[in-house]
Amino acid sequence: MAGIINKACGLDVHKKFLIATILSIFGEKKQLRFERTEKGILDLKNWVISEKCDVVACESTSDFWVPIYESLINYLTVIVGNARDMKAFTHKKTDNIDSEFIAQLALNNMIKPSRVFSKNQREFRSYIRLRHKLVQKRTDIKNVAHAILASEMFHLNDVLTDIFGKNGIIILSGISSGKNVDQIIESLSPNVRKKSDKIREVLDREMSLSAAIRIQTCLSLINNIDEQINILEAEIFRYVYTNHNREMKLLMSSPGVGEISAATIIAEVGDFNDFSSGAKLASWRGLVPRVYQSADK
Repeated sequence: MAGIINKACGLDVHKKFLIATILSIFGEKKQLRFERTEKGILDLKNWVISEKCDVVACESTSDFWVPIYESLINYLTVIVGNARDMKAFTHKKTDNIDSEFIAQLALNNMIKPSRVFSKNQREFRSYIRLRHKLVQKRTDIKNVAHAILASEMFHLNDVLTDIFGKNGIIILSGISSGKNVDQIIESLSPNVRKKSDKIREVLDREMSLSAAIRIQTCLSLINNIDEQINILEAEIFRYVYTNHNREMKLLMSSPGVGEISAATIIAEVGDFNDFSSGAKLASWRGLVPRVYQSADK
């Protein structure tokens, strides 16, 4: 932030409350606690405006800072700093001291502002990240199903490349619901039916009731997660092709980069114009090795 800072407010933000400390260059100090509710944030805004603060600063703690930032940004400068950088300065750890310490850093213009994405970009990124978590959960459930099948000695991997593909789901649904082998094979695609002898060999046993119930539960969860992933992907692609069509085409022109990978890069990087070179972008993402050298070592 350019110019002289006469008053700065430091915020120590938590899930349900925040501590605000105002410091001035003349040594004055005021400190209040606010609830992290709509009323509390409104009271904070009125307080810092009435105190004529030049800047409000806080750590980028989870997303707790977002509603506070949105409330204040149109009225005064708000700095969201990297918590790791602020903690590089040693100090005692209490909420009140943290708030005062952040105010002191802001007053002396010692906080490097983090990049804050627009509201639409943050929402887009949240879709990408939620989709990633759902994919991880789906993988966990598939691993559970693999373990159940292994314990029951159903080696479906011997006949199917993907046991959670269309034909794999048919087989899993069939054996867990008590269908006979002929009924299951009749429902499979022609290409897979060519392996009917091997499929019969694999399915030539009975699944326990406990395993059947667990497999059915896994299949139901996988199906539900697939539906939610499809909903998210529809919103992701609607946004990204509307707002970043050119970037999508450029990224997907690279070998190995598909739609989801390209959308994820755009969601996590934001505006590429924020970086004057590819090297600076790589450095920001932590892809550039750092050099630590002292006394030729």
